[in-house]
Amino acid sequence: MDRMIYVAMTGARQAMQSQAGASHNVANISTVGFRAVQEQLASAPVAGQGLQTRVNAVALPAGLNTRAGTVQQTGRDLDIAIRGDGWLAVQDQAGREVYTRAGDLRINASGLLETAAGQLVLGGGGPIAIPPYQSLYIGAEGQVSVIGAGQQAQALAEVGRLKLVTLDPGRLQARGDGTYALPDGETADADASVRVTSGQLEMSNVNATEALVQMIELNRHYEMQVRAMNAAEQADTTAARLLRING
Repeated sequence: MDRMIYVAMTGARQAMQSQAGASHNVANISTVGFRAVQEQLASAPVAGQGLQTRVNAVALPAGLNTRAGTVQQTGRDLDIAIRGDGWLAVQDQAGREVYTRAGDLRINASGLLETAAGQLVLGGGGPIAIPPYQSLYIGAEGQVSVIGAGQQAQALAEVGRLKLVTLDPGRLQARGDGTYALPDGETADADASVRVTSGQLEMSNVNATEALVQMIELNRHYEMQVRAMNAAEQADTTAARLLRING
């Protein structure tokens, strides 16, 4: 059978995979700190005898859109927006160090600082524990300070410091839960130059209009590949019929 059907099938498969990525972006339009996934395709000639007249669509590793999301003022003490290209180190459910831009923090029942998704926020010595307090402050360098319950303002004491890092976006691996990891379980060193702003949140950097247009384009691309497969099937059927007649 002509290679056309295989080329069209490959194109349809890659369009479906890209649609999944675009749908994931749309689903996270309102997710704090979410970075859009960018699907990447390349062309690869089909090897074989004869002229190189067929080209396959090949999916490359998905990239990360590093464009900053919009920042919203919340006034909440535990909300932070990470400036520039920094990331916040957190611990996943398996105890591994992963990274996020989500700054909507909270204190769990055990007194540990965590993200809204339940990942423990890491400091220099592991998860950050918050004692009972009447006021809490997160400084620009990530220092977490509290005024203990019943104490005076001058009793402000630092109880931990957020582990803030700078990462190469090209090496980050999306984990599907809003966090990202480095290859082979690597961890990054803290970067003292990273700054945060308290009382603010960075929202998703997904552009709703662009994402919806992309989904429409991918759907049309998929339909085009399906039509090409149907055309290849019809051509094969016609050729077989002619061979039977001539035979």
